[in-house]
Amino acid sequence: MIFRPLSLDGAFEVLLEPRGDARGFFSRFYCDEEFASYGLNTRWAQMNISYTRGIGALRGLHFQRGTAAEVKLVRCLRGRVYDVIVDLREGSGSFGRHVGVELDAERRNSIYIPEGFAHGFQTLEDDVELQYLHSRPYSPTQEGGVNLMDSHLAIDWPLPPAQISERDKNLPALEEVSPL
Repeated sequence: MIFRPLSLDGAFEVLLEPRGDARGFFSRFYCDEEFASYGLNTRWAQMNISYTRGIGALRGLHFQRGTAAEVKLVRCLRGRVYDVIVDLREGSGSFGRHVGVELDAERRNSIYIPEGFAHGFQTLEDDVELQYLHSRPYSPTQEGGVNLMDSHLAIDWPLPPAQISERDKNLPALEEVSPL
């Protein structure tokens, strides 16, 4: 695996190193030793799948706080998304900044998201499926979010927004969210 640091401390794009022949290839998606060598999380409590039908749909920006604060490892299994993380860590020099990575099922890349970040994405194709590994189980009482369209974040979504849930439309602006 190749760990490519992103511009926000502790976040990485993780790329596969396929080894193959005429039949295809084999590659690790996850390895305790390799993740530990970068000081990254090696315990996963939950794995989830999301499916989104339409191109241009937006989901997020979601996070968990307190004892439910989680690390995520996200990979696109089908299609492509523009994946965005926002630094919400208290005292962070990059608080409120975001970075985006295109996750692509054909490239098989993933994004490692440390605790204290909000996460969201926009679908770049129809019929997109994402896989999430979470370091802690989901807690509805400790969930939160930041509005995807917050002008202070100024996220340059690649496509015009096609679908946003009512819940996500009503998430607060960054200035209304307490640091994590």
